[in-house]
Amino acid sequence: MSGPFAIGVDVGGTRLKAGLVDDRGAVLVETVRDTPARTSTPEVLEDAVVGVVVELLGRAEGPVAAVGIGAAGFVDAERGVVVFAPHLPWRDHPLRDRLAERLDVPVLVDNDANAAGWAEHRFGAGQGETHLAVVTLGTGIGGAVITHGRLQRGRRGLAGEFGHQQMVPGGRPCECGHDGCWEQYVSGSVVGRAGQELVRAGGAPARALDELCGGDPARLTGEHVTRAARAGDPASVAVLAEVGERLGEGLAGVVAALDPGRVVVGGGLSEAGELLLRPARTALSRRLVGGAHRSVPDVVAARLGARAGLVGAADLARGTAGGGGG
Repeated sequence: MSGPFAIGVDVGGTRLKAGLVDDRGAVLVETVRDTPARTSTPEVLEDAVVGVVVELLGRAEGPVAAVGIGAAGFVDAERGVVVFAPHLPWRDHPLRDRLAERLDVPVLVDNDANAAGWAEHRFGAGQGETHLAVVTLGTGIGGAVITHGRLQRGRRGLAGEFGHQQMVPGGRPCECGHDGCWEQYVSGSVVGRAGQELVRAGGAPARALDELCGGDPARLTGEHVTRAARAGDPASVAVLAEVGERLGEGLAGVVAALDPGRVVVGGGLSEAGELLLRPARTALSRRLVGGAHRSVPDVVAARLGARAGLVGAADLARGTAGGGGG
């Protein structure tokens, strides 16, 4: 095994994923657990993070240079503070310092989408492109911006929160406290809710989804809808097409603002592949200002899948411990 090793932890709204990662981005050991509920205390979630790190430290066959945490929320990476996390219980939580007190290894804390974006730039679908916009679709929407090959965090470290740009004034309420946010129309959660509505409505269009959830709509997830769509279920294909169109409409704003050379779409929902990305590209080309007179960046699926966040967090932490990083 090559080194130095680093541990990356991706703290999402649904799952907590962690892995021991080498300097080529390979995950050597991995562990996945459910994220404690949003209604739990900050300390409970912190304990869960410490637990997976300690487990991986014990399984490492060599020294670990650093631990990187990617958290789903607003993160002041310079101070290592989780400022606000819509899907997690942390508020102005000094996570880096608290973890440093409990772990005998350097700790870096950043936004989870920043970590995923950095991983795709270094090891995945963004390799070779110096100007990237990375959009991650999971419980909500995260984002990362890479310019001239460097991760852009903004003045206060809060850049890339694409999911909370308003898509529909007065629209669906969002967990951030506002309404009509983009992530309320494009995310794995949205796909799951659309599938549940189909099952509740009943009839022939819902037959495939009804079988997947055993007749209980509450059990249906976005993963079920994606699976049914990939198997050819017309109703599920239509759900992904509608969500893909909303994805492209939102990307038009991202591209207009950033002018990236490529857009990488990651997160769990990206597993839908072309069923999601094809309508997204069409909507992006249609809605992008001056689309007929400019180069429209390609929209591609992330390559690193669900591991991107932990791989990027580990690589950023390793770089910081060694004086480099994003």
